[in-house]
Amino acid sequence: MEAIETATMEVKTDQKINLIDGHFTASEAADIINAVLNVKINFHKLHRLSITEGNAGDECEYDSGRIDELLQEQIIAKEFFAQARLNGKKLKMSSIINISVED
Repeated sequence: MEAIETATMEVKTDQKINLIDGHFTASEAADIINAVLNVKINFHKLHRLSITEGNAGDECEYDSGRIDELLQEQIIAKEFFAQARLNGKKLKMSSIINISVED
């Protein structure tokens, strides 16, 4: 009779993604941040649409509120990047996404 070995597989409960790390012109930084914000805004719009499709009375307060927050952040970022561009400044950006498993 043969013995069967089973490998124990370690289950990861945390993940880090180094999303942005570098030096950028104001235009490059604006492009990156706007792209990220647009993806998040579209995510919440689609999520809101899928919820209201089944229940037109649902106000989707979280998604609607989050969209408003992200649109406001876009305005603030646009002003920040315009100021940096006017002053001829380069920008350093870094962003790490931390993901952890919840029970």
